[in-house]
Amino acid sequence: MAPTTAPEGDTDDAQPQAAPAELMVALDLMNLDRALEMAEQAVEGGVDILEAGTPLIKSEGLEAVRQLRQRFPEQAIFADMKTADTGQLECEIAAKAGASMVGILGSASDETITEAVRAGRKYGAEVVVDMIGVEDVVQRAREAEQMGASYVSLHVGIDEQMRGQPDYAFVREVAEAVDTPILCAGGITSETAPEVVSHGTDIVVVGGAITKAPDIPQAVRDIQQAIATGESVASHGTKRYDEAEIREALLSVSTPNLSDARHRGGVLQGLDPVGEDHKVAGPVLTVSTKNGDWAKPVEAIEQADDGHILVVDAQGGDQAVWGELASHSCEQNDVPAVVVDGAIRDVDDIREMGFPAWARHEVPNAGDPKGFGEIGVEITAGDQPVRTGDWVLADDCGVVVVPQEELVEIANRAVEIREKEDRLRTEIQEGSSLSEVLELNKWEQVVG
Repeated sequence: MAPTTAPEGDTDDAQPQAAPAELMVALDLMNLDRALEMAEQAVEGGVDILEAGTPLIKSEGLEAVRQLRQRFPEQAIFADMKTADTGQLECEIAAKAGASMVGILGSASDETITEAVRAGRKYGAEVVVDMIGVEDVVQRAREAEQMGASYVSLHVGIDEQMRGQPDYAFVREVAEAVDTPILCAGGITSETAPEVVSHGTDIVVVGGAITKAPDIPQAVRDIQQAIATGESVASHGTKRYDEAEIREALLSVSTPNLSDARHRGGVLQGLDPVGEDHKVAGPVLTVSTKNGDWAKPVEAIEQADDGHILVVDAQGGDQAVWGELASHSCEQNDVPAVVVDGAIRDVDDIREMGFPAWARHEVPNAGDPKGFGEIGVEITAGDQPVRTGDWVLADDCGVVVVPQEELVEIANRAVEIREKEDRLRTEIQEGSSLSEVLELNKWEQVVG
């Protein structure tokens, strides 16, 4: 529950008013120099607490906490250690490095949490018990309170956020169960901050919506405004998409972003755009056919539901299974695009009409409609398995397929990658270089 203060001039019968929630920025980065610069800008914007995120601590060690303390001597600093064992030792070393708050996993043993609390009291650091990965959050929050935790952290992890916009309704249940102040973290933006505060959050923890924003001080001010007024403010730093928004999510990224999200995979190798400046995303209807046999591809046009993109496995052949008339037929049947692992002809007409198409070969000669093949079966196109119901994104760089069961997660990971690239672009434009920003010399893989 939030700390309370009585307004000036109140009588003894007046009800205390809850203090406004505080804002913490999570510096979940690899490089300390970037984290310090972002912290500087966040403090300029008015952030209340600086978090040395777990990735930063694992990357740079507790030197990250030391330098944050040296740079910001008056600022509250949270060391998100995510300690699972040796609670006394890890709390002590974090506190001695300058942390005023130290994170311990709620899934750790009672002894680990208790020892961390004792060390915190000895060295002047408050213990935050993080409920990430805990099954019964309410019960564990009660236990953490009884063990002396200063805060309970309700944390929707980054990997979990990739499944869609988090639901923060569970915060209220915990807030009603304990008196210990609550941190809430996980994909929060200036649009969702009022919701988590209304559920009982005392400290709003924001990462990407600040650290990926082109203007960090303004992003902080926007979130502070949302917290203070209880009204959403448009976010320019980050967004998570649900299943109903998949097309919007994919169209907001590039095929390079999407391939990166699939660990550099999913690319339909050797397939190039027939025209230029086309970008389409949609579910797939697959077609299997033989080299030059255009019967099944044409028949599939009438079987496609609205928005389905035809992906044709023509065995990489050099006789066309697609042309201008088939493209016109797609336009009449609301089929937005075709992808052919094989040959297309009439490309000048297809370009003129502006129909989006990708293929392995552009040729003048077609085969005959013999009717071999199937519609809706699993195929291989560009060396990738493709099934009806999978999704593709196609643009000037090529085509990437996403398995339907991974769709929301991969789409959100691609958006995350694009957002990080946007921030890198901002830093480069401010006078740095890509190598400097990423500290490539430091982070080249050690082989040995």
